[in-house]
Amino acid sequence: MKEKFRIALSQIKCKRGEKEFNIKKMEEKVKEAKKQNAELIIFPELSLTGYVLRDRIYELAEPVPGPSTNLMGKIAEENDIHIIFGMPELSEKTQATVYNTAVLIGPQGYIGKYRKMYLPTHSVFEEKRYFRPGYQPAVFDTDLGKIGLIVCYDVFFPEVSRLARLKGAQLIVCISASPAVRKAFFEILTAARAVENTVFFAYVNLVGVEEGLQFWGGSRLIGPNGKILVKAKYDVEDTVIGEVNYSDIKPIETFVPILKDLRPELFGKLKEAAENI
Repeated sequence: MKEKFRIALSQIKCKRGEKEFNIKKMEEKVKEAKKQNAELIIFPELSLTGYVLRDRIYELAEPVPGPSTNLMGKIAEENDIHIIFGMPELSEKTQATVYNTAVLIGPQGYIGKYRKMYLPTHSVFEEKRYFRPGYQPAVFDTDLGKIGLIVCYDVFFPEVSRLARLKGAQLIVCISASPAVRKAFFEILTAARAVENTVFFAYVNLVGVEEGLQFWGGSRLIGPNGKILVKAKYDVEDTVIGEVNYSDIKPIETFVPILKDLRPELFGKLKEAAENI
């Protein structure tokens, strides 16, 4: 496992429903990142298809692994790089059950997936109408350490990132399609998730406008002390390169021993209280 490596955060504007176009764009960004010696590149939530799809989601969703993950696997192999991207996943058991899924692929092929647990269905959002929620946290052993995956609204619920950290994640990746009205929340919460878990936290957001929703970008890599290590521009396509060095975790974890001081008996009380809101 590598202790130190370069990571590319690639916020892109997608063509809605145009998988071939979006894969081509991601391939171009992969090649650019590889020239800068990145070993992992991250794309936004639903970067395969775009975010605002409504009923088209049923024709665009596909199994994972499946055709698009196979194509992305070839790109990862040819460029010797790890790739994280988002897509609508079609259940293997039914014909119309769809998940909002983050996929992790390495140079040797498909590694794993995470199905978004928390689906916003309020104000401008209607995800529960189309997606089924996931039920399991996801942490994967890779050549780049243990990587945990979450998606967008999951960041509002600290238990998702905490579960990933307690399963050993050293880097938590959040792919997102956050509109500008949520910008302030995400800037605060991404830093909080890094600090409270003493973990590297990578956030990659969509850009562009889809049916009146403006996605603000602002992707960032945050260190385990909450410091922003690198940040992308607002509102435009941008790819930035940061460095993860896992040796930075130990001194911070020693100085602020949050994980050591956890009180597991409170988790049960939290469950009881949440059931009686």
